[in-house]
Amino acid sequence: MASILRLRKLHYVEPAVKCCSVGFESPKIDEKLDKKEEDVISANNLALGIKNKRKQGKEWRCVDSCCWLIGCLCTTWWLLLLLFHCWPVTLLRAPELPGPGVRLKREGLMALHPVVLVPGIVTGGLELWEGRPCAHGLFRKRLWGGSFTEIFKRPLCLLEHLSLRYETGLDPPGIRVRAVPGLVAADYFAPGYFVWAVLIENLAKIGYEEKNLHMAAYDWRLSFQNTEIRDHSLTRLKSKIELMYITNGYKKVVVVPHSMGAIYFLHFLKWVETPPPMGGGGGPGWCAKHIKATMNIGPTFLGVPKAVSNLFSAEGRDASYIRGMVPGVFDSAMLGLQTFEHVMRMSRTWDSIVSLLPKGGDAIWGNMDWSPEEGHVCDFSKKSHSQTSLSDNNVNNSDVKGGFRVKDLAKYGRIISFGKAASVLHSSKLPTVDSKEFSRTSTSQTLNTSCGEVWTEYDEMSRQNIQNVAADKAYTTTTLLDLLRLVAPKMMRRAEAHFSHGIADDLDDPKYNHYKYWSNPLETKLPDAPDMEMYCLYGVGIPTERSYVYKASPSSRCKSIPYQIDSSHSGEDNSCLRGGVYFVDGDESVPVLSAGFMCAKGWRGRTRFNPSGIATHIREYRHKPPTSLLEGRGIESGAHVDIMGNSALIEDILRVAAGATGDEIGGDRIYSDILRMSKGINLPL
Repeated sequence: MASILRLRKLHYVEPAVKCCSVGFESPKIDEKLDKKEEDVISANNLALGIKNKRKQGKEWRCVDSCCWLIGCLCTTWWLLLLLFHCWPVTLLRAPELPGPGVRLKREGLMALHPVVLVPGIVTGGLELWEGRPCAHGLFRKRLWGGSFTEIFKRPLCLLEHLSLRYETGLDPPGIRVRAVPGLVAADYFAPGYFVWAVLIENLAKIGYEEKNLHMAAYDWRLSFQNTEIRDHSLTRLKSKIELMYITNGYKKVVVVPHSMGAIYFLHFLKWVETPPPMGGGGGPGWCAKHIKATMNIGPTFLGVPKAVSNLFSAEGRDASYIRGMVPGVFDSAMLGLQTFEHVMRMSRTWDSIVSLLPKGGDAIWGNMDWSPEEGHVCDFSKKSHSQTSLSDNNVNNSDVKGGFRVKDLAKYGRIISFGKAASVLHSSKLPTVDSKEFSRTSTSQTLNTSCGEVWTEYDEMSRQNIQNVAADKAYTTTTLLDLLRLVAPKMMRRAEAHFSHGIADDLDDPKYNHYKYWSNPLETKLPDAPDMEMYCLYGVGIPTERSYVYKASPSSRCKSIPYQIDSSHSGEDNSCLRGGVYFVDGDESVPVLSAGFMCAKGWRGRTRFNPSGIATHIREYRHKPPTSLLEGRGIESGAHVDIMGNSALIEDILRVAAGATGDEIGGDRIYSDILRMSKGINLPL
């Protein structure tokens, strides 16, 4: 570089001086300088070219941004992981308080009554005993409730094996999938995601083990009576309770069902005392002799609206949001995924979902212009628990009431509305739903299904019927059943042979001795067991799906499901309408009305549904989300599954299992408006 600068200086400054002083040498010098100048210029041009190329190479592209972002995320993840393992635990985690089991053991609490756990829908594991060639290597491996790796490897094969026979609701030929037995059946739904594990661990702290603790696993896909017909699940449960009663010093059993397990065990209470061949032949005093208490966690006594959207369009709040964000993925005929069609085809073979449809009709869930929850409003940004409820009578420890307070009256009774206007207008301004419309017209003009291979019963509907359903109409729980009989007649004929969703006029009518009524608390009696106790334990303070705004799917696309939730509709501030879904108070899956009504009114005292006066207790758990990621799912959660790790709920169960009564653990604890809602329901008792 120094030589180049000297040459430039000689060329531009010194030549004139030297030419005057040394004239005879100037030609040679000029020739040399010209040559060197050319070399310098070419060198400069080369350097500039390289520099320009480097600048062009550094041009930022979208791929570079993505790679940079992924690299930053991976680096941050590894740094956090390194810090988590290297730093002292006290710097990263709050000191853990002793769990309920440890605390109660210090108080002297010991295992007394045997405990039977009854899982609900979906959370129990299912394993393969016989399958098709595509399931080779999966013998006795979990198809459901495990790592779920096989679902990603061969999803269509797994869907085929998890589906039941459409005509019978039982095993398809050549396929046998059975419930995983033992406590491992539902302790964890997936690695790291607990269901019953935390409760089991705390029960073990006060002395429980497999001799006095049992998981009543069953195939949750089947109708309740079919679990007995195929697997003898009810008989095995009866024998297990009798054995635990004898081997534990003739101590009565505490039964803890969760979610759908509550109505499954309600079916069992009637079955066990019914004479064979329909029942278990235990006699009228069996429950009074063997059962101390039934502690129902998140019970679905009166059904859940989520079952409606699942059967009608194979979607719910979360699925409709995803579909609204990426409509080209799930609805694309080009990709041919038909995700919702596959889910619908499978779930409509599960009779258990029909058991979760709302029970009680308009008298319980409301009509076109009234519902028990009217007056509630959801605050999605901040859950407020500082307002006072209207239900102040017979409530302990509930000075501060939670719930969602009223702004505008939502028409919650309209469980399905086509268009936002149909969900809010007065019923006089809407077209009436004629029962004649719920009959399929005989026509050859059916939906075009040439772009897909997944059959659903929508494929057999005429376009005229499809248009009639969605003509700015709204459906209550009563007309909803007629609607489902129209869109899925084979499923409803099969399932309604096992379940009923009405209200009994006369419970002494011999027809109610049939098993199809036993899981509906409004069409059956509790057993004659005055010393037995019934608990309703559930979370409150979380917006929970209640009704839906639908629209017709785009007709230009080849689809097997002609309807979908209209996620474009949301209400104003403090409105319970979000993404085409109306919300009420509940535990995220089960509304308060379904979980608490029977304990608040239907069974409270001596009623026609509870002739022996079994004591009922409501224990609500106000939802409090974890304050940080380090707390996991929280110990004060009221969510439908996460509540299984709620310390207060676990303590209540442990105390009752150790001998306490409902009054001794504090009686009713209510934060919601369940008493006010129950009072507004006109149900003869």
